[in-house]
Amino acid sequence: MTDKPSVLFVCVHNAGRSQMAAAYLAHLSGGAVEVRSAGSAPADQVNPSAVAAMAEEGIDITAEVPKVLTTDAVQESDVVITMGCGDTCPIFPGKRYEDWELEDPAGQGLESVRPIRDEIRQRVLGLLDSLDVAPVSR
Repeated sequence: MTDKPSVLFVCVHNAGRSQMAAAYLAHLSGGAVEVRSAGSAPADQVNPSAVAAMAEEGIDITAEVPKVLTTDAVQESDVVITMGCGDTCPIFPGKRYEDWELEDPAGQGLESVRPIRDEIRQRVLGLLDSLDVAPVSR
């Protein structure tokens, strides 16, 4: 058991938004938060534009692979943040749920993904605040 708060990011393909959010949370929390991500219908690979956008921030997500959403992942998380996956995420009492409405970067180039990335970063900083975890960097 750990005292660290745990957060699960869920989107449909686990290839863009949830991967960027998970990477930012892991990076900005300096390991103070347990981070997971998953998708209701995972893609074959992480969106190359998301990989490039995060590389610009000095965060390497090239080794990440989309993962399938499991009931266990939800149960093991304190906070579940959905990003356009609709009603596919199981609901458990006592969990904190948030839905972040973000544009889907699927099929978009780097120019279009940058503003999505930047909005995710701001939301992750707000999440850290709400978890009472100081970011390692701003």
